[in-house]
Amino acid sequence: MNRYIALQKIVELGSFTKAADVLGYTQPAMSQMISSLERELSIKLLYRSRYGIHLTLEGERLFPSIQKTVAGYQSMLEIAKEIKGLDSGIIRIGTISSISCHWLPGLIKQFQEIYPNVQFILHQGDYTSIPEWVRTGEADFGFVNPDAIPGVKTKFIKSGELRAVLPVTHPLAQKSYITLENLAKEPFLLLEEGALSEPMEAFKQAGLEPVIRLCVHDDYSILSMIESELGVSILPELVLRKTNYRVAILQIKPALTRKIGIIMKDKNSLPIASKYFIDFLFEHIDELP
Repeated sequence: MNRYIALQKIVELGSFTKAADVLGYTQPAMSQMISSLERELSIKLLYRSRYGIHLTLEGERLFPSIQKTVAGYQSMLEIAKEIKGLDSGIIRIGTISSISCHWLPGLIKQFQEIYPNVQFILHQGDYTSIPEWVRTGEADFGFVNPDAIPGVKTKFIKSGELRAVLPVTHPLAQKSYITLENLAKEPFLLLEEGALSEPMEAFKQAGLEPVIRLCVHDDYSILSMIESELGVSILPELVLRKTNYRVAILQIKPALTRKIGIIMKDKNSLPIASKYFIDFLFEHIDELP
């Protein structure tokens, strides 16, 4: 393959000497490689003129095939480099608790069945800390609500509904649904999410101001507090899929949703393992709860 690469560079630069300098060979070594290639093919490939080195007519006919061969070889090297990177790669993700619990376990398990040596580092945060981790390089990419970072490029994944959560002893717990007006009158436990709170935005748009009893950074701490009858809350339906807390979960009317997307560095500068995992994620969107 080195002989093909040498020929390509000689044709590109029109000089044995310049090509030898670029590729790190001596000029005699370059001449020997071309002579060897010409003997193998039984064809004269190059000729000299006062204007430099040129392809012969026969060389011109062969040269496109040689270029394709070199391109194919270089592509193979790139793929091999990627595979090697996946053998020892580390994927750093900024995530929120609902994604950590309900999306990532299945995705990571399937991905590691294909690439068993890839390691994952999960940084759990909120809509403020996650974009900052991506900006500083602490995370390769992160999960956020795109509405939390307007003006910043994100890639949308999917939306999910929000639900009202009440103590099972609450008078409204037996209803089939609840409204924001109902919730605004109750002691409210707010999930602290950083730059954006979907429930607070919904209350604001409805012209309501809830009675905030506590601000808590963890979904499951809020569930424990609701179980202890400290108040009510609004949480992502995804959080409520696996829970042993004795709480009442109600639909909200009109329905509230949250968007989930990813924020990342320029994809060309991402580690190879993270690129593959992002592609893998989008290939499996329909399997995500």
